[in-house]
Amino acid sequence: MATLRFEALKETLNRNSVVVTETERRSVLFGENVFNQTTMLQYLTKDAYTSVMDAIDHGSKIDRQIADQIASAMKDWALSKGVTHYTHWFQPLTGATAEKHDAFFEIIGEGHGIEKFGGGQLVQQEPDASSFPHGGIRNTFEARGYTAWDPTSPAFIYGTTLCIPTVFVAYTGEALDYKTPLLRALHAVDVAATAVAKYFDKNVKKVNASLGWEQEYFLIDKALVESRPDLVMTGRTLLGHSSAKGQQLDDHYFGSIPTRALNFMKDLEVECMLLGIPAKTRHNEVAPNQFELAPIFEETNLAVDHNSLLMDIMEKIAARHHLKVLLHEKPFAGVNGSGKHNNWSLSTNTGVNLLSPGKTPMSNLQFLTFFINTIKAINEHEELMRAGIASASNDHRLGANEAPPAIMSVFIGEQLTSVLKDLEGVTDGKLSPKEKTDLKLNVVGKIPEILLDNTDRNRTSPFAFTGNKFEFRAVGSKANCANPMTILNTIVAQQLVEFKKEVDLLIDKKNLKKDEAIFNVLREYIKKSKNILFEGNGYGADWEKEAKKRGLSNNKTTPKALKAKVSKKTLDLFNKMGVMNKIEAEARYEIEIEEYVMRIEIEGRVLSNIARNHIIPTAIKYQNMLISNVSGLKNLYGNDFKKYGKEQMEIIEEISKHIGAINTKVNQMTKERKKANALSDIEQKAIDYCEKVKPLFDEVRTNCDELELLVDDELWPLTKYRELLFTR
Repeated sequence: MATLRFEALKETLNRNSVVVTETERRSVLFGENVFNQTTMLQYLTKDAYTSVMDAIDHGSKIDRQIADQIASAMKDWALSKGVTHYTHWFQPLTGATAEKHDAFFEIIGEGHGIEKFGGGQLVQQEPDASSFPHGGIRNTFEARGYTAWDPTSPAFIYGTTLCIPTVFVAYTGEALDYKTPLLRALHAVDVAATAVAKYFDKNVKKVNASLGWEQEYFLIDKALVESRPDLVMTGRTLLGHSSAKGQQLDDHYFGSIPTRALNFMKDLEVECMLLGIPAKTRHNEVAPNQFELAPIFEETNLAVDHNSLLMDIMEKIAARHHLKVLLHEKPFAGVNGSGKHNNWSLSTNTGVNLLSPGKTPMSNLQFLTFFINTIKAINEHEELMRAGIASASNDHRLGANEAPPAIMSVFIGEQLTSVLKDLEGVTDGKLSPKEKTDLKLNVVGKIPEILLDNTDRNRTSPFAFTGNKFEFRAVGSKANCANPMTILNTIVAQQLVEFKKEVDLLIDKKNLKKDEAIFNVLREYIKKSKNILFEGNGYGADWEKEAKKRGLSNNKTTPKALKAKVSKKTLDLFNKMGVMNKIEAEARYEIEIEEYVMRIEIEGRVLSNIARNHIIPTAIKYQNMLISNVSGLKNLYGNDFKKYGKEQMEIIEEISKHIGAINTKVNQMTKERKKANALSDIEQKAIDYCEKVKPLFDEVRTNCDELELLVDDELWPLTKYRELLFTR
């Protein structure tokens, strides 16, 4: 192993950067490999184009004859670009994308063949679904599942394959993917938000939820990663002593991008442009060898598809540059982990961002309506929001090195807090003329001025308002954005439905004017949502005590957090909003809790293997060298050898202590793992893995890391943190 480490370092240091030259302007490349509106206008008949646009804008169905026309046009376009195969591209509950390639080829007899692709193949296929997670929705031997075309996300070409974004459902109709519930949630928020937006503009016919994700990642040389069994098998380093220099000097953040990383980024961004992914920003992140890519905001469903596609192509582009992309939320202890901030807002078909103040009191009242309703939704469903970002890997990140804590809270800044305080004092019932004037001129009317100079930013807030959007900062870097976005859009949709009912009731029963009714309801929401608002530092025991006093949950681990997904409150929410039925929601819980167990089990087995087969033998080898040295000193100096071999003997004893501790803890970990595996109750198994198996990881690691400081560097088998983080 030590030989492998040094060979990997030598290979890395001798790398030549793969030079990438950008010859075309981005605007020319953008969407070239996408069957977008521009391409459709060239290849589709007028009827076919209208049918597709109606499906995208209004959810109308495409009849079979039109589907045949669309499929034929897609095929012709794809063949003109050298494409040979097509696939239904979907997002099963594995966390990765899935695809099965079929050729545009059929035999027509007498040894002849043609390229063929019909409407039936475009609209629906039946992949073998037996090995995808299903959470008990069906038996394993019942392999049939259906993929169905999602026309709201355009087909694209990657390599020589036409990829058609689809939903994935069981033959009984239940969703087996991330996309289906997301589409339902987006429909729910569209209907609910449109109804409320009509209070302010009767011309609003549709509201789209938009998403701008920020993808953080580490970029490490391929040879160095492959020299670490833990990185290969689990995506993170299970042991390794911290480097003397880490991120404490903040010299990497926003610094000059290293040459190899920059060439990777250029290559990646060219692919993004071709695939219609609007990559905009790139920069160094806080930790060494950590970077970020952020796109321009898009409609949420398309943004989720683009992020899933990006994570896939990042791996392929990295291979060209002899690099590995690490998307794990915490691949290295002691430095910043990686998140995927989800920037979310709502926009109307008339071009108005509902979370952005305008120039008039009416537009600012509209802003306050959606702003306060979102806060109320988070307050009501903070446990579900925490469950939406729960995973074994994200547990390592939350609450450490500037990442948000596991306690959900909303940061809005000092100025907007003051605005809400003023609104809280609104009179119950009809407003006096002076109060109306003061509200519209002095409170509501001044919101744009307030936000203009509002530069507050709380890096530890899980959910922060940042000017014209909310930023869900607790989402993990390797997560599928569909999970948190399904939850967020569902709870906001439900809240807006309730808001409209309450406002309409005051207008109809209390004879209040529309503005008065809205102010009255918003006042009560502010009072009820105070607990979720927090402006301070999210770290430390003081906030935990305060959060407990406020009644906020603090579910630090995934097994505890995930329970919110199957509470009666959540099941009723999803069912009422038409997002998921009880079977679908419970299946997802089952899948996620099982995945947690499997990931911790894999980590435990890998750690045991490294500790026993690599660390202990290396420590013994070095210990034997020291023993030989002490024996030589004894032969040379006789009884005086202790005076000259004192330090060596102390190290020998120290090594023995750590070897004993490692062996004891690995045995204990194996025993606890076997006991947990014997449990039939998956919830209890997850709890045991979390509370009895996982804590032993740190104890094994501590002793291994101490040995790293004692053992001769030339013998140490694992590539060290300083080499992983600072070799470029």
